[in-house]
Amino acid sequence: MKDWIFNQLEFARLQTIRAIEQQAEEELEIIPEGLNNHVKWNLGHIYVVTEKFAFTLTGEEANIPEHFHEWFATGTSPKEWTKKAPTKEELITLLKQQLERIQAQNEQCLNAPLPESYATSTGLHLSTVGESLSFCLYHEAMHYAAIKSIITLISSKWA
Repeated sequence: MKDWIFNQLEFARLQTIRAIEQQAEEELEIIPEGLNNHVKWNLGHIYVVTEKFAFTLTGEEANIPEHFHEWFATGTSPKEWTKKAPTKEELITLLKQQLERIQAQNEQCLNAPLPESYATSTGLHLSTVGESLSFCLYHEAMHYAAIKSIITLISSKWA
């Protein structure tokens, strides 16, 4: 039986993917006035941060494609991109594969300590694999809300 954290990670990830599946590629690259990022940036950022919390911090090997740090790290913006970003389908594939890799992690390791404890930028201290994975839920939910807001903003302009 899957642990609750894996069920919730799957739920959150599938909601994120469903939110953008019907959106046109060009819509995902619109940065609404007053914002620094678009939907694709949020998708890539979810991917990069989840790699950090689900793999790097837990002592596992992360899978970060070339240029992803320069595109999607905290503080970056597509306004500064000089290279062609991944397509919607490439991002969806990476997000689905990442979920599969997380689910393949041994549920028995959820209480295992992280190689080094970690404090998030918001001040939360993480010390176990389960705590690190749980933070991924919080982070993805924040960016899911941003994605939904951006889609609402651009949809009103496209209507």
